[in-house]
Amino acid sequence: MVHIEVIRGDITTMAVDAIVNAANPSLLGGGGVDGAIHRAAGPALLAACRPLHGCAVGEAKITSGFNLPAKFVVHTPGPVWHGGTQQELTLLANSYRNSLNLAAANGCQTVAFPSISTGIYHFPLPLAAAIAVQTLFTTAQTTATMIQRIEIVCFDERTKTIYTAALQALSA
Repeated sequence: MVHIEVIRGDITTMAVDAIVNAANPSLLGGGGVDGAIHRAAGPALLAACRPLHGCAVGEAKITSGFNLPAKFVVHTPGPVWHGGTQQELTLLANSYRNSLNLAAANGCQTVAFPSISTGIYHFPLPLAAAIAVQTLFTTAQTTATMIQRIEIVCFDERTKTIYTAALQALSA
């Protein structure tokens, strides 16, 4: 049975098999979590991302972790929020599902996720948290059999509180 935990911290310091990067579709770095991961991993990450030729929203691609404590970085572009009219809920669930399955396919047992799409992409945090925990729980139970521990790493206390409430609602 997989263990899902919500913590407050810096995803770039997580000693797990894989961290998930809330990437932009180019995979060439950006702001927020994406920029922090690229800075912490070093320039080799950018060099490894170039030949991947980007990634579609909701899909996932994997690289080495380079200078990070994590062995791998799973890159997934989440959707930009447009009021829920452009399949954003499905695309966000796909980002979590495809990232977890790709990590499992690469032998990962521990994976750390950020809050995908809730920064500059403006996905409503309570809705994103509910989608994230439900998708991770279901995916871990049904397909990602290698995964033993999932950590949802929140940058601030408000985000942690909302993800914790979503996880507790799932368990109730």
